[in-house]
Amino acid sequence: MTALLPTEEGAGVSSILPSKAVSPAPFLPMSRAEMEALGWTACDIILITGDAYIDHPSFGMALVGRLLEAHGWKVGIISQPDWHSADAFRALGRPRLYFGVTSGNMDSMVNHYTSERKIRSDDAYTPEAVPGKRPDRAVTVYAQRAREAFPGVTVVIGSIEASLRRVAHYDYWSDKVRRSVLADSKADILLFGNAERALIDLARRLDAGENIADIRNLRGAAFMTRPGWLPEGWSEIDPTVSLSRERERGWVPRRGGRGRSVIRLPSYEQIKDDPLLYAHASRLFHLESNPGNARALTQRHGEGPGARDVWLNPPPLPLASAEMDFVYGLPYARRPHPAYGNAHIPAWEMIRFSVNIMRGCFGGCTFCSITEHEGRIIQSRSQASILREISDIRERTPGFKGHLTDLGGPTANMYRMACKDKKIEAACRRLSCVWPTICDRLDTDHAPLIDLYRAARAVPGVKRITIGSGLRYDLAVRSPEYIAELATHHVSGLLKIAPEHSEPGPLALMMKPTIDALDAFAALFERESRKAGKKQHLVPYFIAAHPGATDEDMLRLALWLKARGFRPDQVQTFLPTPLALATTMYHSGFNPLHKISPAPETVATARGERQRRLHKAFLRWHDPANWPLLREALIKMGRCDLIGNGPRALVPPGARAGFKHPVPHR
Repeated sequence: MTALLPTEEGAGVSSILPSKAVSPAPFLPMSRAEMEALGWTACDIILITGDAYIDHPSFGMALVGRLLEAHGWKVGIISQPDWHSADAFRALGRPRLYFGVTSGNMDSMVNHYTSERKIRSDDAYTPEAVPGKRPDRAVTVYAQRAREAFPGVTVVIGSIEASLRRVAHYDYWSDKVRRSVLADSKADILLFGNAERALIDLARRLDAGENIADIRNLRGAAFMTRPGWLPEGWSEIDPTVSLSRERERGWVPRRGGRGRSVIRLPSYEQIKDDPLLYAHASRLFHLESNPGNARALTQRHGEGPGARDVWLNPPPLPLASAEMDFVYGLPYARRPHPAYGNAHIPAWEMIRFSVNIMRGCFGGCTFCSITEHEGRIIQSRSQASILREISDIRERTPGFKGHLTDLGGPTANMYRMACKDKKIEAACRRLSCVWPTICDRLDTDHAPLIDLYRAARAVPGVKRITIGSGLRYDLAVRSPEYIAELATHHVSGLLKIAPEHSEPGPLALMMKPTIDALDAFAALFERESRKAGKKQHLVPYFIAAHPGATDEDMLRLALWLKARGFRPDQVQTFLPTPLALATTMYHSGFNPLHKISPAPETVATARGERQRRLHKAFLRWHDPANWPLLREALIKMGRCDLIGNGPRALVPPGARAGFKHPVPHR
C-alpha cells in the first residue's frame, strides 16, 4: 500500500467538501427519460434502495446521491426494484463506476417483521404504506441481482442493514448465527457507519482507474481477503486460544501494539455453535469501536480451500460541523420524486417538518444499534445551518403552517456535547459516556441547545416547535434551565420519554440510568409546567422481555406503573437486532458488558413466546385482554393478593365459575 493505512495519523480525514460547484438535477433520475432530459447517456453511479426515493436529507440514498452529485458524478436511483428478476436492475443501464446497494433507512427484516416474527401489515417507506415492496435481506438480494444484470460490475453495499451485519451475527428471524453480509452478497466492499468520506474517496479512486480489489485502506470499509492477509508491516493479535484450552485455562491474550495491528475475532464456524465464544467475539468487537483508538478486525469465514477472511478497517472519523453543514445544505428537493404523484408515504409525512441537528449517541443503550452504526461521538451542525434549513422548510415544503415537529436526532438533548479532553476521548474504551454514571469529563452543557431553541422560535413564520426525539433525562436534570425551556415552549401536552424499566437489574443490562433519574426529571418537568401555566404529562416507554428481566421484575414494573397512574397504550417487546449487546445477551445467555471468562456472568432471558407475551401483558396490566394470562401467572408466583377489586389489586377476580381468590390485602 502506498496510501496511508487506516490506523495512521492523517488517514481517513480527507474533507468531503467539493473543490467546485456543480449544477444539480431537480431530482436524481429514476428513468432513462429523466437521464436523457439531463443530457446523460450513462450514470457514473447507480444507487439501489428499498425505500421510495424522497429527496430529503433524512433519507440515506438522497443524502448519498446529492453528495456524490456535488462532487461531479452522474448519479441515478433505482427505488424498490422488482427483485424477482434482473430486469429492473437494468433500468438505467450499467453504471460507469459502481452500484451502491442498501435496503433503505431500515434493516429489511425489522421493516418486515414484528418482535413476534409476524409479518407487518404496512411499510412506512413505501407509497401508500403498501407492504412487500422489498425482499427479506434486501442488501443480499439486490447485490446479487445487480451482478446478474451486469456481470463483473462493481458492487458497494452500505447503510444500516449492511452496517449491522458486517461480521458474523445472530439473526433473530432465523434464530441462528449468520455469516457476514459480505460473504452472502458477494459485494466488492462494504462501507459501514456514516460513510461520506469513504464514499467520496472510493469514487475518486475508481474514477482514477484503481481496481476495487486494491482499495484496502478506507476507514469504515470492510472487504473479504485471502486467509491470513496482512498489509505490509502489520501484525495480528489473537485474543483467543484454542477452544479446548479456553475451557481449561480461560482467555489468554497475546500481547501486541495498537498501531499497525489487527484483532482476530473468533471465526464464524467457532461462534455459530458456541454461545460463550459468540459473547467473547461481541465484547471484542464493541471494545474496538472508538475511531480514535480502534484497531482493525478480521474474522475467518469457511474452512479449507474455500475459506476467506472478512477484514474491517477502523470506524470512520466523525464529520466536522462545516462538513455536516455542507451535507445537510445540499440542494434537496425536500419532497418525494414526482413519479409517486400524490401518494401518501408515511415516513415522509413524519419528518417533512422536522430538522436533524446532530448524529451519534454516547448513551450506548445495549438494545439500540445507533452506536454500532453512527458511533458515540456527537456530530453537530452549526446553528446557522439549522436556521437556514428551517427557512428552507418555510419556503419550500408543501403544507408548512408554522409548526416544526422536531429539532433533534438520535437523542433530543446531546447537541454539541463532547468529551472535555480530545486526547482522553481518543483513548477511551468505555462502552458509554453516561453509564454506570455520567463521566466527569463529559461536557453536559445545554446552553448551545437552549440558544438554538430560542433562535429557531425567532425565525419568521415559525409559530411552534415541538421536540419529537427521545430525551436523555439523566442529562437534562443537570440543566434546570433546559427543562424550563422545554416545558414552557416545546411540549404540546405530552412528552415522550423512555425509562424502559423500573428495576435496577434490567436497567443495568440496558445501560440505562436508574429510575431515580426519572423521578428527578419528572419533578422538575412538573414544576416548570406549572410555572408556565400548562398541564403537561410524561408518556413513558418501556421494553418487555429484555434480557435480564425476570417475571418478578416485570411484576414490580407493573406495580410501579399502577402506583404512578401510567397506562401504556403501546409497548415494545424486545427485538434482538444484529450486533447489539442485548442481542448477544439474548442469544448467548452471557453478559458481554463484563469480561468473558470460562465462568462468565449469565443473563436470564425470556425467549419462549408465552413468557414474552406475559412480560408484555405486565406492561398493559390494565387491558382486560391480558387479565387471564396475568391471573394465571400471579397464582403461580404466589401473589394472589394482587388479584381482586381493592386498590392494591393488579387485576380483578376471574369470572369463571368456582374460581376463588383469597381476600386481597388492603
